[in-house]
Amino acid sequence: MRASRELLAAFALAVVLDLACLAVGFRTGHVVAKVLLMPLLAASAARAGAPRLLVAALLCGWGGDVLLLSDADPAFMAGMASFAAGHVCYLVLFRRQGPPHARARLLALAYAAALVTLVALLWPDLPTGLRVPVAGYSTLLTAMAYTAATRLGPLAGIGGALFMLSDTLIATGVADWPQLPRPDLWIMLTYAAAQFLLVRGTLDARPAPATAYREVRSTTP
Repeated sequence: MRASRELLAAFALAVVLDLACLAVGFRTGHVVAKVLLMPLLAASAARAGAPRLLVAALLCGWGGDVLLLSDADPAFMAGMASFAAGHVCYLVLFRRQGPPHARARLLALAYAAALVTLVALLWPDLPTGLRVPVAGYSTLLTAMAYTAATRLGPLAGIGGALFMLSDTLIATGVADWPQLPRPDLWIMLTYAAAQFLLVRGTLDARPAPATAYREVRSTTP
C-alpha cells in the first residue's frame, strides 16, 4: 500500500505541475507532465489491487492523452477512439458491480436529456466529418458516466460527470464556440479529477476481504 500511496502522490504532483504549466503557457512542461499522469495513476491503482479493466481504462486514457497532443485530424480521431476503448473498459467493469441503484431510471432521463441537448447544440458547428464520430463517442461517454453513477457510489458518479464536462469543453473548442481563458487548464483539471474519482470510486466499491478462518476462530469462546 505504501508504494500505491507514493505513486498517487507522484500523480498529484504531476497534476499540479501540468496545471501550473498551462496557467503560464509553458507547453513543453505541459507535454511532459501530461504524459506522466495516467501511467502514474494506473500504477498506483494496480499496486492497490485494482481490477485489470480499471488499469486498462487508464492506459487507454494515456493513449488518448498522447495522441491529442497533436493538432492533426487523424490524431484527434485516433485519440477519441482510444478514449472510447477506455470507456468500454469502464462500462464492462462497472456493470459487474451489481444491479443499478433505485434512482437509476430518474438519472437515465437526466443523462439522456444532457446527451441529446449537447449533440443537438454542437451538431451544426462541428466539422462535417466529425459530427457522427463525436455523437457516437458522446453516447458512449454518457453511458459510462450513467453506469458509474448508478452502479457505484457518489465519487464515481462525480467522476463520470466531470469526464463529460471535460470532453464537452474539448468539443466546444472543436466547434469553435467561445472559450474560457486558458481552456486547456480547465480541460485537464476536470479530466484529472474525473479519472482519480473513477479510480477511487471503483476501489471503494470492492467487497471487503473475507475474514481469515484463524481470525474468526480466535474470537470464538
